Amino acid sequence: MLTNIDLNKMNHLMEQNKDTKQIISQLLENHHTAVSMIAHEIRNPLTLVSSSLQIMEAQHPEVKEFHNWKLMMEDVRFMCDLLNQLSTFNNSSTLHHSVFSIEKLLKNISVSFAISLDASDCDIEFSSKIASGMGDFTGDKIKLEEVLLNILQNARDAVGESGSIFLSAERLSDSIVIRCRDTGCGIPDERIDTIFDMFVTYKENGTGLGLSSAKRIVEAHGGALTVDSVPDKGSVFTVTLPA
Repeated sequence: MLTNIDLNKMNHLMEQNKDTKQIISQLLENHHTAVSMIAHEIRNPLTLVSSSLQIMEAQHPEVKEFHNWKLMMEDVRFMCDLLNQLSTFNNSSTLHHSVFSIEKLLKNISVSFAISLDASDCDIEFSSKIASGMGDFTGDKIKLEEVLLNILQNARDAVGESGSIFLSAERLSDSIVIRCRDTGCGIPDERIDTIFDMFVTYKENGTGLGLSSAKRIVEAHGGALTVDSVPDKGSVFTVTLPA
């Protein structure tokens, strides 16, 4: 698999030479096709196995008491999630553009996230400040929503059962700046440089593809995703998009 460093080097080479751009573009296309085919071929039988196990569990509840049954079900769910996220990551640079209100999108995401916190009955305090008059934005609405929900979910995981999360957005000159601030555990200095790398995760049952995919989506929009963090005090993830 290609890392963010590999992709950045390729982009730099493509900018320098037209022939190199054509060759690398074809290699990347072949790479994406191969990953998609592998994920597809694995997902189909795995989905069948998962469905069969769920039917077995529904028809014979006693299997839940079998040794390692719960662990097996968790492993199958993890593999299904991993394949789904791998597919999402592989297509994260492919955008389907439309014109939409970035303000409305952010407000809808804020409401949905607040509702999810209420449903979980936790003590996390969530607030948002979305500036008005940010105008229309041209980009992939669905993928940007994935990015923001991923960042908010990471903030929720970092905070735990109590703490605060604050989402803000404003238009500054020719950029739209979206920040997610949390009072969670923060990120140690030795990990801060690797959190956007593929398959690098410090969360239990994490796949290490969420933030990597989010970064690729933002960069495909011509923007940037950065993080500032202080251990034991919290983190701030910033999405900057060209307005």
